[in-house]
Amino acid sequence: MKNSRLIIFASLVFACILLVQFNLIHILYKLLGQAKADLKQAKANQVKSQTIVSSPKSQQEMISDSTNQVTNFVKTFSNQPTSTYPDNLKGLASQKVINELTQTFAPSVTFSDKANYDVPLVGLKNAWESNLEYLVVAKNDTQSVAYTITYDTDEKQVTDMSRLTLKGAFDNEK
Repeated sequence: MKNSRLIIFASLVFACILLVQFNLIHILYKLLGQAKADLKQAKANQVKSQTIVSSPKSQQEMISDSTNQVTNFVKTFSNQPTSTYPDNLKGLASQKVINELTQTFAPSVTFSDKANYDVPLVGLKNAWESNLEYLVVAKNDTQSVAYTITYDTDEKQVTDMSRLTLKGAFDNEK
C-alpha cells in the first residue's frame, strides 16, 4: 500500500514536471518565432543600408522619383478644384494630408480655373532618410505659395505638409 502511494505521488510529480516542460516549449517556440522575425527585419535593414552606401546611383534614382512625385502632387492639388482632391490625390498623399488640404490649405489660397500654378522650386532637405523633406514653391502670375512636404519613400506618398509664408524673391503677392 505504501509503495502504491509512493508510485502515485511520483507519477503526479512527473506529470507536473512534464506539464511545465510542455508549457516552456510552447513559450520558447513563440520566442524563437519573434527572434526570427527580428533577425529578418535586421537583415532587411542591413541590406537596405548597404544598398544605399554601395550604390548611390539607386539612391539618386529614388530621390529623383520622389522629387517627381512631390512635384506632381503639388501641381495636381494646385491646379484642381478642392472637390476633386479625394479622387485625384489618392495614391499621391495619405488620407490625413488630403483631408488637411481640403479643409485648411485650399480655402486660404486662390485656386481659380484660370490660375495655372508652376512649380519652379523643389528643394530637398535630407537625402539619406526614408522620410524625405522638401521645400516646394508653387507660383503663378499673381501669387506664390510655399510648402514643406514630407514624402515617405517606403509608402511612396506625401505623409505631411504645411504652408509657409514667403519673404523675398518669391513674394509677389499684392
